[in-house]
Amino acid sequence: LLFHALRNAMIPVLTIIGLQFSFLLAGAIIIEQVFFLPGLGRLVFQAISQRDLVVVQSVVMLLVCAVILVTFVVDLAYALVDPRLRRR
Repeated sequence: LLFHALRNAMIPVLTIIGLQFSFLLAGAIIIEQVFFLPGLGRLVFQAISQRDLVVVQSVVMLLVCAVILVTFVVDLAYALVDPRLRRR
């Protein structure tokens, strides 16, 4: 029972984990700015204030690639958890 119930219960958990990752990145950018911590968020804010478009574009692309990678991993995890999604 635990094996079958856990596999069915993992589908919404994986969805929430995938969605929360992008919110985690956005929150980290705000926290770095508020508490004056070094990181990508601080780098983005400094680059925006200095009008350094190349750095802003690079960091945004890096964050977008990270979100896409996590979304892809969550989609692969769906196939492991839900047997209906496997290809025969």
